[in-house]
Amino acid sequence: NTGNSMTEPRSDLVRKRYAAERRFRFYGAAALALTALFLAFLLVDIVTKGIPAFTEHTVKLDVTIDPAEVDATKPAAGNYDKLVKDAFRSLFADAGSRADRKALGSLISSGAADDLRDIVTADPSLIGRTVTFPALLGDDADLYLKGLQTALATAPGKTVLHIAPLEGQDGSYLLTGDTPEQPLGLATGQVIRFKSGALRVTKVENGYVTAEALLAPAPAQQTLDPGAWDLLTFAVPEANRRISDRQALWLEQLKSEGRIETSFAWRFLTSGDSREPELAGIRGALIGSLLTVAVALALALPLGIAAAVYLEQFAPKNRWTDVIEVNINNLAAVPSIIFGLLGLAVFLNFFGLPRSAPVVGGLVLALLVLPTIIIASRAALKAVPPSIAEAALGVGASHQQAVFHHVLPLALPGIMTGTILGLARAFGETAPLLMIGMVAFIADIPHGFTSAATVLPVQVFLWSDLPEVAFKSKTAAAIIVLLVVLFTLNAAAIWLRKRFERRW
Repeated sequence: NTGNSMTEPRSDLVRKRYAAERRFRFYGAAALALTALFLAFLLVDIVTKGIPAFTEHTVKLDVTIDPAEVDATKPAAGNYDKLVKDAFRSLFADAGSRADRKALGSLISSGAADDLRDIVTADPSLIGRTVTFPALLGDDADLYLKGLQTALATAPGKTVLHIAPLEGQDGSYLLTGDTPEQPLGLATGQVIRFKSGALRVTKVENGYVTAEALLAPAPAQQTLDPGAWDLLTFAVPEANRRISDRQALWLEQLKSEGRIETSFAWRFLTSGDSREPELAGIRGALIGSLLTVAVALALALPLGIAAAVYLEQFAPKNRWTDVIEVNINNLAAVPSIIFGLLGLAVFLNFFGLPRSAPVVGGLVLALLVLPTIIIASRAALKAVPPSIAEAALGVGASHQQAVFHHVLPLALPGIMTGTILGLARAFGETAPLLMIGMVAFIADIPHGFTSAATVLPVQVFLWSDLPEVAFKSKTAAAIIVLLVVLFTLNAAAIWLRKRFERRW
């Protein structure tokens, strides 16, 4: 009995220990799953919002390069905007009023004229000829064609529809079925589209349906058989979107004629920033980021490695080196905006370097990542077994030769890994660069280290603050590019560690 009484408590303790271990594993797996879920949600949200920015819509136009508008001796100075808009308006015979012409013109991007200018300037022999030209659509039309303004449901008409003009009300019509009792199933805001025009239902009351003309007003009286008309329902009311029902019908007409084309938006990768969403690109910000990081790398890498080698291999262990090491560790934890204030005070106000230039941004980021590189380099040097240096000293090498010929080459993989991770952090920094003026609107592509430039994180910040809806997808697309660059840098760090890793 005594033996059994001692065994049972011990078994209870073992079971409790195993139960606690299982709970710990469950908590760890749950935390990992929750983290993965949040990360997946973030990536899916960014990708779904950013993918539309990588495509653009154009409309095929037959543009006549009128010599009266384009001088053959100075083709770049021609009035290409008039040529493009005239060719576009010619597709819609019903758009005769000034308001209609203005609404049509807003569907075409201002960049379409620049694209045509580039084509004619490259080949002046086109002057006097008619060319088929893919004109870029504006941001509102582009968003509508991508389904980001409103969804459109189309259903064929299932009843006979009689259309009669209302007396004393121009552009208003009465809609009825074969008999007064026959319901038409129409609702306010729906659009009836048929061969000779389109009407929008304005009122449904007591079995009477009235409508207003949107396109090509119908004849004085008309009867439509089932299947001869379509019922269009916009998910978002006209008042809550930037494109009108009439403009949407024009775009639907272009789609039915096969004039609308969808292509990859190369200009997003090859153009600089713009006030027009459909023309804005990230090339300027991307080149600015690369130039800025190049300056930071050129300064921080040699200085960081030199400081780490000295502190780890040559510096005497005394109070001053302890103070330096403590300050390096503290600098690694200083908020990045403090380095921006330092750059503003020293590099801009004291030294007078150009504002919003990659050279200044690189100097600030070099100060930011220098402590990280020093700490990572010292850790890599410590990881090299002391026997390597001792063996070199044993065969007659000096201390300097043992460090630079044996210890440092073996520590380089770890040093490069820490450097790349530090630069990846610098690539994604925004706060310090805002302080030195890199938040300015820069439309040109930077051509040097002293040119005015911005960087990708700042470009994301700028676009996210703009009111145009199209810039939301541009913001997400810029984040995708930024993430791709950061993932590439991190993948390079992992590859370097695996490729040159030494096991002792």
